[in-house]
Amino acid sequence: MAKSASEISRLNAKSTIKSVSKSDSEVVTTSSVLNRPTPIFPEPPHLTTHGDAQIISVVNQKGGVGKTTTTINLGAAFAELGRRVLLIDFDPQHSLSVGLNVSTREIEGSIYDLMMDESTKIDDFLLKTSVPGMDMVPAHENLAGAEGGLVSVIAREKILKRVLDPVRDFYDVILIDCQPSLGLLTVNALTASNWVLVPLECEYFALRGVALLDDIIKKVQVNTNPDLKLLGILPTMFDRKTVHSREVLERISEAFPSKICDTTIARTVRFPETTVAGEPITSYASSSVGAASYRRLARELISIGGVR
Repeated sequence: MAKSASEISRLNAKSTIKSVSKSDSEVVTTSSVLNRPTPIFPEPPHLTTHGDAQIISVVNQKGGVGKTTTTINLGAAFAELGRRVLLIDFDPQHSLSVGLNVSTREIEGSIYDLMMDESTKIDDFLLKTSVPGMDMVPAHENLAGAEGGLVSVIAREKILKRVLDPVRDFYDVILIDCQPSLGLLTVNALTASNWVLVPLECEYFALRGVALLDDIIKKVQVNTNPDLKLLGILPTMFDRKTVHSREVLERISEAFPSKICDTTIARTVRFPETTVAGEPITSYASSSVGAASYRRLARELISIGGVR
C-alpha cells in the first residue's frame, strides 16, 4: 500500500520570489494578430468555498504541441488565483512528473495503480507541488500497459472517472495531461471530463489532426459522456517573426471562430528551462511574457465559465 501524500511528497523546492509581471500588452493574443479589439480579462474574485471541480482534459494526438507545458503552467496560474488545483499525469512518458521534479524511480504509486486496483485510494497518491494550492498524481512507464490490462474490464472507459470522483469536492479544477494518442487512456480522460482544451501548434501540419480529434470528442459525447464540451483551441508555439504562424492562426480562427482562445502562447526559451528546473514558469520566471500568458489564459478560461 502506498504511503500518505505527506510522506511521499518530493516537491518541496522553494519558489523564486515573484517580481512585477509583464503586462497583458506584451502577451500575444489572437485578436491583436488578427487586428481585432482585444478583450480584457480582469482578475476574478477569490472563492469563499471550494469543490465541485471542473475536469479539463488537455488533449492533442500530436506530440510536442505544448500539452504538458500548458497543464503545468495553467494549473499554477489557477492556483495563484486562489483555486485548488489537481494535475493528473496521464501519459506513459510521464513528462508532467518530470516537469515537476518527480522521479518515477522514487514514487511508490502512480495513476497506473489507481486505474488497475480498485482497492487503492487517490488520497494515498497525491503529491504536493512547490506551488501552494496545487497537487498532482504522477505517472510511470507502466501506464503504457494499462490499455491492454483494461481490455476485459467492464465499463473500462469510466475507470478514471471512478478514480477522480472522491476528490472532486475538494478541488476547484482538475487538469489531465493526456498522452499523444486517441486510445483507451484518452477516452478515459474525456469520459471523466467536463471540458477539452486542445493546445495546437501554430504550424500547418498540426491542423490536420484536429478533425480526427473532433470526431473522437463527438463519439465520446454519444457513448460515454454527453456533457463533454470543447473549452477551447489554444494556439501554442506562436513565432512572432514568421508569416506562417500568423497564417495558421488565421486558419484556426476560421475553423473554430467561437472556440479559439484569445490568449496565444508564444515560443520562448523559458519553457524548456522550466522543465530542467522542475517548476512552473510562474515561479521560475515570474516576470516573463510566458508567465503572463498563462496567467491571462487562466483568467480567460474563468471568464468564459470553464472554471469557477
